Amino acid sequence: GASAYILNYFLYILWALCFAFLAVSLVRVFAPYACGSGIPEIKTILSGFIIRGYLGKWTLLIKTVTLVLVVSSGLSLGKEGPLVHVACCCGNFFSSLFSKYSKNEGKRREVLSAAAAAGVSVAFGAPIGGVLFSLEEVSYYFPLKTLWRSFFAALVAAFTLRSINPFGNSRLVLFYVEYHTPWYMAELFPFILLGVFGGLWGTLFIRCNIAWCRRRKTTRLGKYPVLEVIVITAITAIIAYPNPYTRRSTSELISELFNDCGALESSQLCDYINDPNMTRPVDDIPDRPAGPGVYTAMWQLALALVFKIVITIFTFGMKIPSGLFIPSMAVGAMAGRMVGIGVEQLAYHHHDWIIFRNWCRPGADCVTPGLYAMVGAAACLGGVTRMTVSLVVIMFELTGGLEYIVPLMAAAVTSKWVADAFGKEGIYEAHIHLNGYPFLDVKDEFTHRTLATDVMRPRRGEAPLSVLTQDSMTVEDVETLIKETDYNGFPVVVSKDSERLIGFAQRRELILAISE
Repeated sequence: GASAYILNYFLYILWALCFAFLAVSLVRVFAPYACGSGIPEIKTILSGFIIRGYLGKWTLLIKTVTLVLVVSSGLSLGKEGPLVHVACCCGNFFSSLFSKYSKNEGKRREVLSAAAAAGVSVAFGAPIGGVLFSLEEVSYYFPLKTLWRSFFAALVAAFTLRSINPFGNSRLVLFYVEYHTPWYMAELFPFILLGVFGGLWGTLFIRCNIAWCRRRKTTRLGKYPVLEVIVITAITAIIAYPNPYTRRSTSELISELFNDCGALESSQLCDYINDPNMTRPVDDIPDRPAGPGVYTAMWQLALALVFKIVITIFTFGMKIPSGLFIPSMAVGAMAGRMVGIGVEQLAYHHHDWIIFRNWCRPGADCVTPGLYAMVGAAACLGGVTRMTVSLVVIMFELTGGLEYIVPLMAAAVTSKWVADAFGKEGIYEAHIHLNGYPFLDVKDEFTHRTLATDVMRPRRGEAPLSVLTQDSMTVEDVETLIKETDYNGFPVVVSKDSERLIGFAQRRELILAISE
C-alpha cells in the first residue's frame, strides 16, 4: 500500500545517506588518497612520477571498505576504476617485500602494470581485456616481459575470482548474454548512430564534469566535501527511487537491458502483444507488436537516461571512491535498448520495406534489442575513455558474445572518431591536467624545432654543467657538488673531456649512498 511505499522510500534515502556519509568520513579522516577513480594517478605514477602514500596500506584498506559503501549507497558510480587502484596498492605492498623491486622504481612500475591488468580482470571477469587495458590505457612503458607478467597476473586474478564464484552462477563474466538471432548488415547503420551518440556523450560528459570540478574549488560544496556528498546522495536517492530503472543497482539494470526476451520473462521490456497465428519455440519470442508495458518502460528509460547523464556529471570527482565504467555503460545501454526497440517495431510494422525485405520475414526474429544495448554501452564507454581495442575485448569477455564483435568494433571506432573531433583527451587525461600532474602523454604529437646541440652546453656567462664523471670523482667531490647545487639529479658521463652520457643519478640516492 501507500504507507509501505512511503516507508520503503524513507528507508531507501536513509540508508543511502548513511552509507555515503560513512564513506566520505572514512576517506576524509584516514586516507584522503582513497577518493576518486585512481586511474589518472596510476597513469601518472606509471609514467615515472612518485606520489608518496598514494599506494599505501591505509589507502588500500580505506578504499576497499568505502568502495563497498559507495556502491551500496546507490550513487551513480562504479567500482571498476577503484578496483584498479586497489590492485595497484596490493602490487605496491607485495613489491615492497622484495628488495629487487622495492629499491628499483622501474621494476616496481612493471609490477604495477601487471596489477592494473589484474584489477580489470577482477572487476569485469575479463583477463585478456585487463592485459590490453593496461597496455592501451594505463601503462606508459610496456615491454614484452611486462606483457607476460600482466597476462600471468590477470590469469591468477581470474582463476581466484572463478574459485570464489561471487555471482553465484558459476560464470566468470558479469553480464552473460545468449541471443538467438544473428545481426544483419543493414543494422550497421543504427550501430554507427549509437557510436555517434557515444562520442557526443563522452564529449559532453568530459567538458561538463571538468567544468564542474573546476567550479567545485570555488563553491561552498567544494570547501565542504562531506556536505557535497550528502547533498548529491540525497538528490540521487529522492529522484531515483520512483523510477524502477534507477532504483535498482546499475549492474542489475545493465544486465536486464542486455538480456533478450524469452517466453518466461516478466519484465516490462518484454511485454509484447501475443499473436495466436505465430508459433515459436518456448524459449524464444518472435518480433511482435509492443504492448503497453514496453511503452511504459520506454518512457521510464528515457527519464532514467536523462537523470543518469546529469547526475553522473556532478557525482564523478567527489571525495569518495568513484568509478566511471558502469555509469557510462548504463547510459549507453539505456539509449541502445530504446533504439533497438524502435528498430524492432519498425521492422515488424514495415517488413516490406527494402531494407527489411531480404532478412526480415513476418513472425521471424529480425532485431535483438539487447544487442543494441550492448553496442550502446560500448559506444558510451569508448566515448568517455577513448579506448578501442581493450574496450571491444572487455565487452566481448563481459557478455560472451563473440558473434557480435563486429558491431562492437564499429560502435567503438565511431565513438572515438566523433569524440576526438571535439578533443583528444579522454576523461582520465582531462583529470590529470586538471590536477596538474606532471604527465607527458605518449599519444601527444609535438613539433620539435630545437636541436639537441642548442641545449647541451650552457650559454656564455653561465656555470659549467653539473655532472658526475665515471673516472675522476671522489666522494668529497660528490659532496661538494651536492652542497653547491640544488638539482634533483646529475648526468653521469665517462669524463669531462668526452662528456659521453652513460647514466643519471638522483640527488636523493647520492645522499643516501654517502650517508651509508
